[in-house]
Amino acid sequence: MKRLLLATAALFAVVALAGAVGLPDLAGAQDAPEGDSVTVSGVGSVESTPNEAQLSFGVETRGETARAAVAANADDMRRIINALRQAGAREIATQWVSVYPVSSSEDGSIDEYSASNSVSAVTDVNDAAALIDAAAEAGANQISGPGMSSSNADELYREALTDAVAEARERAEVLARAAGRSLGGISAIVEGSGPSPLPYAERLAADAAASTPIVPGRQETTATVTITFDLR
Repeated sequence: MKRLLLATAALFAVVALAGAVGLPDLAGAQDAPEGDSVTVSGVGSVESTPNEAQLSFGVETRGETARAAVAANADDMRRIINALRQAGAREIATQWVSVYPVSSSEDGSIDEYSASNSVSAVTDVNDAAALIDAAAEAGANQISGPGMSSSNADELYREALTDAVAEARERAEVLARAAGRSLGGISAIVEGSGPSPLPYAERLAADAAASTPIVPGRQETTATVTITFDLR
């Protein structure tokens, strides 16, 4: 009888211990593990025609002395800057000024001095040809560019960024469905590099009437993102 009572007491003790510790929840074991996620990248792009051109205009002059070369160069550059302004140039800014001796003799003696001055300027793409012609007529003998850009570059980049996020979500949804899961919220998102307008293959017809043809072409602004989605 004592053995029966002891066995019964031991059984109740085991049941009580199991209740205190907690048995495995078989129903809960079927739920998705916490912390599951999928990380994907997306790329967005927007095509546009640039409407601004940046060019560089310079002039080099020679003189018997450094002072003479600089003085002559200053007169030439003033004429060029005035011509650029009259042609509608914007954001005119000095890029560099240099003076150096020129020697053609074997003994290294100085023959003369060279002075250079260069400025940058911005104009509408349609006015770039006229700007080049005006500067050349005013005496510019160093011309480079144009660098093409869009005045609404930030807006174009935001549009490309929106497309990049949409593409990333589409990729994540495909991966989730393939794994028999669905997407939850976003736990992390990282933006790639900033605006990066790239030349596009398609070109526009040049203005045949312009003495210096300028073809703006097409540009592609791209954006990239990396997003981590929770899985359900």
